[in-house]
Formats: sequence, C-alpha cells, structure tokens
Amino acid sequence: MKDLQYTVKNSLGIHARPAALLAQACTNFKSAVMIECNGNVASGNNVLQILALHAAKGSVLNITADGPDEEEAITKIQEVLREIAPKAKKNTVLRVAFFGTKDYDRIFFSELSRDKGEGTYNVDIKYFNSRLTIESANLAKGYDAVCIFVNDEAPREVIEILAEGGVKLILLRCAGFNNVDAKAAAECGITVLRVPAYSPYAVAEHAMTILQAANRRIHKSYIKVQDNNFALSGLLGLDLHNKVAGIMGTGRIGQIMANICKGYGMTVLGWDAFPNMALEEKGLLRYVSKEELLQKADLISLHAPLVMGPNGTYHLIDDNAIAMMKNNVMLVNTSRGPLVDSEALIRGLKANKFHAVALDVYEGEDANVYNDRSDEMIDTDIVARLTMFPNLILTSHQAFFTREALQAIAAVTMENARNFNEGLPYGMSEVK
Repeated sequence: MKDLQYTVKNSLGIHARPAALLAQACTNFKSAVMIECNGNVASGNNVLQILALHAAKGSVLNITADGPDEEEAITKIQEVLREIAPKAKKNTVLRVAFFGTKDYDRIFFSELSRDKGEGTYNVDIKYFNSRLTIESANLAKGYDAVCIFVNDEAPREVIEILAEGGVKLILLRCAGFNNVDAKAAAECGITVLRVPAYSPYAVAEHAMTILQAANRRIHKSYIKVQDNNFALSGLLGLDLHNKVAGIMGTGRIGQIMANICKGYGMTVLGWDAFPNMALEEKGLLRYVSKEELLQKADLISLHAPLVMGPNGTYHLIDDNAIAMMKNNVMLVNTSRGPLVDSEALIRGLKANKFHAVALDVYEGEDANVYNDRSDEMIDTDIVARLTMFPNLILTSHQAFFTREALQAIAAVTMENARNFNEGLPYGMSEVK
C-alpha cells in the first residue's frame, strides 16, 4: 500500500474541477484508491463521493492506493494535485445551452458547473429538454456555446443559425461527430470539441453482453420463466470457445473487444482501414482483408467510425457482405447504426443466415434515441420488423451508459469548455 498526504491550498477547497480530475485519474488504475478527509472516506474514482468530502482550504487529504499499480497511481495523483494548485487565470464565465437534457446529465454536469472563480470551470449551463434541430436552434441565441449529443442535429442550416445567435463553440459530449457539419462550423468561426474517449470498456462489455444474450436467448428465457415455463425449447446457443471472432475497427473499443474474445478462447481476426500492426506483434489478433474476415468469422463485432463517401464505412454490412458470411454467423453493432444496411439485415434474418444479432444502434434510430415513445403510434416499422426475430436483441443506444463513462464525459466536456474559454490547447478533442 502507498499513501500520500496533501493539504488543500485552493481557496474553494476540493471543488468540482479538482474532484473530476482526481476521479478521472483514479479510474485508469487497477489499485483501489481511497481519500480520507475529516473522518469521511471517498472512493478515488467517484467524483460525487469526493465532492461529498467537503474538503475546504487547509483540510488534509489522506490518500491511499492499494493494488498492483499503486506506485503509478500515487505518482499520477501527485501530478493532478500539482495541476489543481491555484493559478492566476481569467474568470470569464462561458454561457452554455445544453440540449437533449436527461436526469443523468444533470447529476454530473450540475455539480461540475456549480463553482465560479479561480481554478473552476467557470461555466454557466442552461438546460433544454429538446434536441438541437433546425426548429430549436434559436434557443441558443445569446449563448457562447451549445452542448449536444449523438442524436442532436447540426447540419449547415443549424450551424448558421447558431453563428447568427453568437455561438462560438459546439461541445459534443460524445466521441462521434458525424452529426455536425464541421466544414460549415469552420466557415462560421465555430470551434467543435468532442470527447475522444470516455469508457471504451463500457462499450465493449455491452457488445459482448448483448451478443451473448442473443446467442443464449436470454431475452426469451426471461419471458418464459415469468410465465412459469421452464422448457428449453427455442433457447439453444453456441459455444464461443474455439470460434473465430472478427473485429471490424481496431481502435480502443475494438481492442478491448478483441481481448474479451480472447478470454473466451476465440481466435481473433481484425480489419481496419488503418491497421495497428503492434496488435499483431503482441498476438492479440491477425489482420486480414475485409472479405476474409467476413468469410471466416463466427462472430462479427463492429467498432468502426461512420465514414461517408467512397471507401467509407456507410453500409459496411450490406447484401454482398452478408452473402460472404458463414451460415449461423453472429453479428453485434455498438458503433453507428448506418454501418449496417437495415433492409439487407432483415433480408438476411428472413433467410436464416444469422444465429444471433445484437444491436445497440441501428439505421433510422435518431427519433427514438433516449425518448419514451411508449404512448405513441409507431411511425416507422424498422423497430417492429427487427424485434420480430427471436434471435435478435435490440437495446436503446446504451452501450456507453455506465457511471464511469458519464463521469468521464462530463469531466472532459467541461475541460474542453475551460480550454476554449482560457485559450488552452485542445489536444485530440478538436474536430477539424
């Protein structure tokens, strides 16, 4: 066990920004980090617990790290503590119109934006329940920035309305930015910043979760048991051990999914427009052509970004791709809906091509994402048609939805806002 004592120097104490930076640092280590102050204890990776310590200026933090990387954890914490020491910065408050607000957004963003002054994020948030669309864009008039998510719409027409209203910054609280016209934003003098990574583990773990649920027909089994039916008919699954996994897109999420598949005893093939040969060198996977992966994989997991145009990934899985696949193949998509041609997928399902299909995203989902539409008539048949297949599971674009991911999204988004407001470098967050 390694320990560290730190006396709080900031006049605001351990306020929102220091708490967020500490939690983000601790999340990256296997060691258990605990922070004690005035008899209260917080887990180092939980921003809300750290804030609940109410550590004022002059308080002593007793920090312990216990685990395989405890020394590295303490070293990183020391770096964070040096970063949060008081510095002379301008205190201009950035006014942000926050679109598509949900209760879980407020949990973290409200806490992180609460403080104003030296060393804080200096952000003032106005929450709007509506998504950003051409109809709602005028709500941002008079604000410095807008904060949007994957189901908001920022084409050129919306960008121009935002610019006319004085918006200079678009904060994406997600990694993907295909819903923003970056060229139009640049022409209008609007900076676009995203969250390049939050919790790739959350997405990869969800991918395997729903894939196995579809494979072993967990959704059907659950309903049958509720009806006092314990028969096994219709529940037959497949072993993953000794099967071939095909990972399409080998960025951080794809790599984690590859490791999960290796843990199941699978052989892993990879395809990527920009192969990372270091993954081959360490034996994680073997890169093959897209055609070879489609032909050999028993499980295909999609982790590629959505790229439009020639040689892009739009409809990466279409009729031709499905025709190349093995019979009884398993397919999971937690990346972007339009990677899969929904009509082609339905044709493949009708032809009994797939043993299991698991979708957290699907083409045409935008109007449904994060909305309760249970009292409405179905105005599109895509959900009804997909869910009629007993070997398909559909979830509600929730792969990212863990406490760790929400905490990271809020912290990085607020750091992006602060960097813009104070003229600091954007790093990998900038969309060009």
